[in-house]
Amino acid sequence: MRNIIYIISFCIILLNITFNAHAIPLKHSTQSKWRIIYVEGGNYEEYHSTLLSLIKGLMQLDLIKNIPIPSNDTFTSTQEIWDWIIKNTESNILEFIPNGYYSANWNANKRITQKQDILERIQKQNDIDIILAFGTFAGTDFATNEHTIPTFVMAVTDSVEANIIKSVNDSGLNHVHASIETGRYERQLTTFYDIFKFKKLGIPYDNNMESKITIAYKQLENASQKLGFEIELCNFDSLDTQDNVRKNLITCLKDLSNKSDAIYLTINSGMQWNKMTEILQPIISAGIPTFSQLGVKETELGVLMSLSQPSFDSEGVNTATAIKETIQGKLPRECKQEYSGPLGLAINLKMAMLIGWNPPFEILAAVDNIYHNIKNEIK
Repeated sequence: MRNIIYIISFCIILLNITFNAHAIPLKHSTQSKWRIIYVEGGNYEEYHSTLLSLIKGLMQLDLIKNIPIPSNDTFTSTQEIWDWIIKNTESNILEFIPNGYYSANWNANKRITQKQDILERIQKQNDIDIILAFGTFAGTDFATNEHTIPTFVMAVTDSVEANIIKSVNDSGLNHVHASIETGRYERQLTTFYDIFKFKKLGIPYDNNMESKITIAYKQLENASQKLGFEIELCNFDSLDTQDNVRKNLITCLKDLSNKSDAIYLTINSGMQWNKMTEILQPIISAGIPTFSQLGVKETELGVLMSLSQPSFDSEGVNTATAIKETIQGKLPRECKQEYSGPLGLAINLKMAMLIGWNPPFEILAAVDNIYHNIKNEIK
């Protein structure tokens, strides 16, 4: 009888140890840090803002020492941001691995080998504790059951439609979390339509297999059916050099400008922020309104309007919170995925003048962000 009591007591002690190990920061208990890698399909401006906002969120939650963060304009790539993070940030909890930056540079073959290399690294080196997967390609590649490393997916237009996660409330895999904002793009088109009442909306997009998912096409199609306008699509070759991809997008915009009475500029690899003045010229010549799917940054650069999201802070804080909760013992799957970003109208008045549109007073009264000039002025 006494032996049975000893055995029961010993089991209770083991259970308590196991429970407590998951109730406190797992890595902190062993004085080691959570080692982080970054993965993307290729460099894209949206990823810059999102990555910086994640770092800001981690600072707010005391996972990284709070220091000034340079503006997005300081960097030309996520590689530069990653290098800045490694050089300048301090943390007793997190470690951004110097050789933990991965970008396939929008190359299909490199994307395949990149995934294989990371999975092999997980299996053989065991030196990765967190994967940051940015964009649809990286999210699709690493939100899988091929590994069990906590994976946080960011900068995806609609992770449910992309089949990265099961639903808004459930990623479907214990080690996966994806920040998601629902209904944003239908609201964008509703706002755009209410102002211009266009009959045909031009929409450019990349010609890769996942591009319609990247631009949340189902949401756009739903809006067109509800509001009663027609969509004119134009896909362009994005599997080329940056210069050629931009030129392909411009050709698309020239075609759409002749066929449509408004254009919705989607999230795509041709929207290169350092070349926006060149990209927008066909639209200015046609004198038609534009709306940025991405948001206020592109309105500052010359797109007529967007729903303003002053920063990507909401997504950054949401993912940072999920990372902190994971460190404290939660499964990534148990962390909240849905977030709501601040919404308000942004207008570029210089672009309005260039296309010959005089915004009514009631619209200007509802605007949160007004830009009087185009950054990198069109001459």
